[in-house]
Amino acid sequence: MIMPRGGDQLLLPANPLFIAVTLLVALATQMLPLGRTPWMPDLLALVLVFWNVHQTRRVGMGIAFAAGLVIDVHQGALLGQHALAYTLLSFGATALHKRILHFGTVEQALHVLPLLFGVHLLVMGMRLAGGGMAPGWSVLLAPLLEAALWPVAAWLLLAPQRRAPDPDENRPL
Repeated sequence: MIMPRGGDQLLLPANPLFIAVTLLVALATQMLPLGRTPWMPDLLALVLVFWNVHQTRRVGMGIAFAAGLVIDVHQGALLGQHALAYTLLSFGATALHKRILHFGTVEQALHVLPLLFGVHLLVMGMRLAGGGMAPGWSVLLAPLLEAALWPVAAWLLLAPQRRAPDPDENRPL
């Protein structure tokens, strides 16, 4: 994304190392032993969908699948449930990325909310099909919290791209 709507400044290209570090930090926070409660937001899904929307050519379904497998192995879950959910999330975000980028961050959060709901419903459905227990209605709070975190994630993850390039009187942009 070079020129976002709303009169924001031009963004510098995203550093691939920064993208990788943010994905690894989100993966590490997902692995923290915080006593996983059903309403706790999935930060890895949030960061994955963010980079799928903003950098579709660098972060794709392969990275989402690999991250999902790592989460499945770490949580001892049915192998492939998070991998499938993150892959479908990545596909949906990639398919909608041009539409999502036309809006401000609050409207983007509203567009991403159904994708996040779908991920949580898919994981819950696969867990129930595998013989697990239903987490209750509190599982529906997680996508709402993730959508509420979208503007914060956008501000944090786009901050390195907002640095002003070297000023030049011949190049006003």
